[in-house]
Amino acid sequence: MTKNITSTPTGFDALLVLSFGGPEEPAHVRPFLENVTRGRGVPPERLDAVVEHYMHFGGVSPINALNRDIIAAVQSELASAGIELPVYFGNRNWHPMVEDTVEQMKNDGIERALVFPTSAWGGYSGCRQYHEDIARARDSVGIGAPDLVKIRQYYDHPLMVAAFADAITAALESLPSEARAGARVVFTAHSIPSAADRNAGPPDDGGHLYSRQVEEASRLAAVAAGIEGYDLVWQSRSGPPQVPWLEPDICDHLESLANKGFDAVVVCPIGFVSDHLEVVWDLDTEAEEKAKELNMAFARASTPGTDDRFADMVVELVREHLDDVQPRGIGSVPRYGSTLNGDRCALRCCEQPTRPVRSPA
Repeated sequence: MTKNITSTPTGFDALLVLSFGGPEEPAHVRPFLENVTRGRGVPPERLDAVVEHYMHFGGVSPINALNRDIIAAVQSELASAGIELPVYFGNRNWHPMVEDTVEQMKNDGIERALVFPTSAWGGYSGCRQYHEDIARARDSVGIGAPDLVKIRQYYDHPLMVAAFADAITAALESLPSEARAGARVVFTAHSIPSAADRNAGPPDDGGHLYSRQVEEASRLAAVAAGIEGYDLVWQSRSGPPQVPWLEPDICDHLESLANKGFDAVVVCPIGFVSDHLEVVWDLDTEAEEKAKELNMAFARASTPGTDDRFADMVVELVREHLDDVQPRGIGSVPRYGSTLNGDRCALRCCEQPTRPVRSPA
């Protein structure tokens, strides 16, 4: 990393990309999953099943490599924009751990940095937990830890919506020509416990911020792609069956579509920035296999992380803090987090529900 950094006029001298993390060799898989699920009541047999998911791909999650690609693209866009900010990479659950990255930032002389989370959403795991990651890392480093300012939620940024819309169009065009006209577009996002969704957002905003944002993002992408009929479903749930999660599940929904006479489907993982394991297993493996069982043509839209517009969006979000660029968003559901007007996250916003269960896949 670059040393002897000169702070920008606004006081920010680095960008930290903060993500979930994932194993990069088979020996890492079980320790990683134990980090993800510690204290969350996930039964050992569920971990055993998810270990097998990772081993299906050689014990490697794509997420770290995809994040490094995003970082390289962001670095290039920052340079093109004349913004001299080194970009660091840290994770919540696996190396490079955010605590180690923030220690390195301190050693490099970084005093104040923006934090870009690889989650566009509100809710506990999508937003508040990133604030907790930041606080934990700063506490770990102690005296001299850089100030870290989380970038706002960006679920409805027009560049990301446009990337999803083009991905849907490309997926439709990849279907057999005779199947395109009748194909159903299905949006998916990570399911969470219903209690966690009720707690998502400020107490005076009615809750359900996560599911409301996902619904709005789906609508925006469908409109941009010229799609009139579509569905929103959920994926990747885990935990005891008696705990309610957001439904329906993608595979259950494919059966429902087949029963209604649909013979082709385009699945758009609207809730995901990159094709990490929950996409390549739950959609490219399980959902695609289910579609084959049902004799349905299947295409999966790409995620926006590899689209050039995604890096453009990250730089634009950075410039909201550096250059007073007006924040852009085209959705009707509120966005929270750090903004030009300060941290809009209210007291008790997106509180962690009792014994939340986060899918380790």
